[in-house]
Amino acid sequence: MPNSLSRHPRLAALALVTPALAMVALFFLLPLLASVVGAFETPEGPGLANFSKAFALYSRDMLFTLAIIGGATLLTGLGAVAIAGYLTLGECPLAVAALRWLYRWPLFIPFIVVGQIARSFLAKNGLMNNALIGAGLLDPLSATGMLDWRGLILAFAWKQIPFVALLVAGAMASLDRGGIEAARNLGASRPRILWEILLPQVAPSLLTALILSFVTMMSVLSVPLMVASQSPTLLTVDIAFRINAYRDYGLANALGMISLAISATVAWFYLRHSLREKR
Repeated sequence: MPNSLSRHPRLAALALVTPALAMVALFFLLPLLASVVGAFETPEGPGLANFSKAFALYSRDMLFTLAIIGGATLLTGLGAVAIAGYLTLGECPLAVAALRWLYRWPLFIPFIVVGQIARSFLAKNGLMNNALIGAGLLDPLSATGMLDWRGLILAFAWKQIPFVALLVAGAMASLDRGGIEAARNLGASRPRILWEILLPQVAPSLLTALILSFVTMMSVLSVPLMVASQSPTLLTVDIAFRINAYRDYGLANALGMISLAISATVAWFYLRHSLREKR
């Protein structure tokens, strides 16, 4: 058998990729196909009743999901560009080293832990308000919590900024330093160098990282459940509610297909933009 594989490189390559393809088919393609079929199944037969019911009951949550994930993606991009820019252009070696050591920590924290951290930090009696009250910057009677849409955006952005910053900082580090030094010699400020020289060159890496972050945040259940599960809420919470409370897999599958369509639409715009640039 090894001799026959060595004589036929294509068979050897096929033998190597077959286990991976089988795993993808078993754990991704088959569940996806079952969800697509289940979304159109109704007691009266195949139809669009589940989608009509989804839009009738959860159209507000769909808009809320788009707003929260879009806002978190925007904040993630701004934070990642700021961190990557300082890592590339920072003039204080100690600050650059400290930032490089600190900003990656959330990468290794699961989303369920992020939800618990957000609850402990952003609650009315949480760490943030207690610190502000202790410093005399906030009156105890006026303290309010942020376990709402603001907490969702902050929790998502805090988790995803290190991932995007890591990719963007790597892309910036691979650029030729000659243009940066020339801009500095001509008197350009660091924000101008970042905005006009570095950012246009690393835009593809930034957009790729933001698309991946958008899709990741669309699929998270633990953070909205722990931070802001009241109405309106994210579609992942609605899907879990329909399954746990009503065993309504048809409507849950329809909501899942709508989430998939939102993510696919964002990815399509990115691919279209990339193809235009290559042409």
